[in-house]
Amino acid sequence: MQQPMSEIHQRVQQLREQVRKASYAYYVLDAPVISDEVYDRLYRELQELETKYPELISPDSPTQRVGEKPVSQFVSVRHNIPLYSLENAFNIEEFATWQERWLRMAPSEPVAYVCELKIDGSALALTYENGILVRGATRGDGIAGEEITQNVKTIRSIPLRLNLENPPPSVEVRGEAFLSLAVFEQINQERSREGEALFANPRNAAAGTLRQLDSRIVAKRRLDFFAYTLHIPGRDDTDVARTQGESLEMLQEMGFRVNPNRKLCRSLEEVGEYYDLWNTERLKLPYMTDGVVVKINSLALQERLGFTQKFPRWAVALKYPAEEAPTRVEAVTVQVGRTGTLTPVAELLPVQLALTTVSRATLHNSDRIAELDLHIGDTVIVRKAGEIIPEVVRVLPELRPANAQRFQMPAHCPECGEPVVREAGEARTACVNASCPAILRGSLIHWASRDALDINGMGEKLVQQMVDRHLVNSVADLYDLTAAGVASLERMGKKSAEKLVAAIGESKKQPWARVLYGLGIRHVGSVNAKILSERFSTVELLSEASPPDISAVYGIGEEISLSVWQWFRVPANQMLIERLRAAGLQLAATVEEPRGKEKKLLFAGKTFVITGTLPTMKRDEAKALIEGAGGKVTGSVSSKTDYLLVGEDAGSKLKKAEELGITLLGEADLLKMLEG
Repeated sequence: MQQPMSEIHQRVQQLREQVRKASYAYYVLDAPVISDEVYDRLYRELQELETKYPELISPDSPTQRVGEKPVSQFVSVRHNIPLYSLENAFNIEEFATWQERWLRMAPSEPVAYVCELKIDGSALALTYENGILVRGATRGDGIAGEEITQNVKTIRSIPLRLNLENPPPSVEVRGEAFLSLAVFEQINQERSREGEALFANPRNAAAGTLRQLDSRIVAKRRLDFFAYTLHIPGRDDTDVARTQGESLEMLQEMGFRVNPNRKLCRSLEEVGEYYDLWNTERLKLPYMTDGVVVKINSLALQERLGFTQKFPRWAVALKYPAEEAPTRVEAVTVQVGRTGTLTPVAELLPVQLALTTVSRATLHNSDRIAELDLHIGDTVIVRKAGEIIPEVVRVLPELRPANAQRFQMPAHCPECGEPVVREAGEARTACVNASCPAILRGSLIHWASRDALDINGMGEKLVQQMVDRHLVNSVADLYDLTAAGVASLERMGKKSAEKLVAAIGESKKQPWARVLYGLGIRHVGSVNAKILSERFSTVELLSEASPPDISAVYGIGEEISLSVWQWFRVPANQMLIERLRAAGLQLAATVEEPRGKEKKLLFAGKTFVITGTLPTMKRDEAKALIEGAGGKVTGSVSSKTDYLLVGEDAGSKLKKAEELGITLLGEADLLKMLEG
């Protein structure tokens, strides 16, 4: 006799709850409630029932953590709430300076901080709707990241369903995905056996794992996760939790793993004691941490203090000094970057540093070499800047050999032999030969990079061959390549060549912002390129803009604006734009970039007045933002005024606006509206 469907459904629900509770106890609480054998038996029974009755499968089922097929690519998504980076302090004195700043803004507030360990991993943004995980995204540039939901689901310490009886419609959770040291070591041992390149450190391994297109690979690497921020859109956080400490407790109740090594500190001295304690104790942890995150405990005060252009005013990262080690400089070589900059690099006697072997370290420029008084043969102290890029910190002159030779920057480019230049007032030495092979190689690699045109399969070795064989002399030449021509290169068969040419063709669909970034204009990163592409929706508008026009854009300074203006004045660059236009590249914003359009129309028909001193913006910057979103800024308050933007020391305009019932905005309110 066949079992009734209602009983089968009830059994599936029962199994899911049992497996979910067992996973929470094992992966989050580190306190198993059933044996592995019992867990496996329950999981298999659930899996078999869902296979037999696929209509009963739900996205929050424990069996749905790993996808069956790899995805073809990741999609860029805009964060509902920006992921700001943190201001750094490198000792308790710098922390005291940070404390003095916020106390000037809220002098009557008592000092109370929550100190948390800064986990060395990759930040994630998680979105839950009605208690179900619907989106996981990387931090990206803080405004937008990559949607990697299927990979996030493989992390067992991230709940697929919140442990709440009546969950809010939407919940945003932020936290850090990371690899334990034991798992990191195991992964590198496996890669060594397979002859693959080893990961440099757990942070790189975690970031690389999250970007795997096949979630089955991600699942095997056993990422972990600590949650540290909770936000419920549409509701005042103070209705849910009044403090950061209470938020962390709520995250635990919802089913998240929260780092247990946190502490409430009520003075500068207590923060210093916590910082000093974990400087040594962190070496005993099973994961890497590079500092302490200190957050003002009161959420109401956090809201009042708000943000600068880059950082929250209510939190700071108190970093530990980078690990240092002595070694010897064997030689100094010079690299030429894509903008022509010559960078001296110290070739070192290999030394172990922060879990990696270091054999090279940047010397930055000739001024830095002179400051160090560096000689070839010197014993030097090296460290990892940000624990990523090795650099020489200082020279130990007392150990200098008698025959040590002082290093001098070359007068000619080591790649093309042309004379190099160093402009007055700059530390940068550069090759200005536009035909320099090193500049061309760097330009091509940058053009094909993930944040630019994202041309899959176009790596450094292939670019080297293209330049050596004179197949390409600029990025525009890429669009003239044929499969037959590419197939002539080493290790490039017919199918590989066809795939590469197809990938180059697909890059024509990339939006104007990516093309602008791909041009490699000095000082224009991917974020600045997005900002500029929103303000100047076509290449013509940007090329015709004056430096003051460009620098008037919020977030774009004089140095960037001058660099952009100068780039478009070069005839060779003008010719490049025309060739890219002829090839069919996107040199104007399209319907695929709706955010810029939304931003321009947001304040259409609205009138603003600005009064007082804004926390981080000048009035003309605020005016540019408002006008860029379609609004109008006037000098006096009237019944026709829609918004009054209020800063410190506001005068009579504030009083009149209050009398007329006009909506008042702070700088933070304005920025939130523009982001939203």
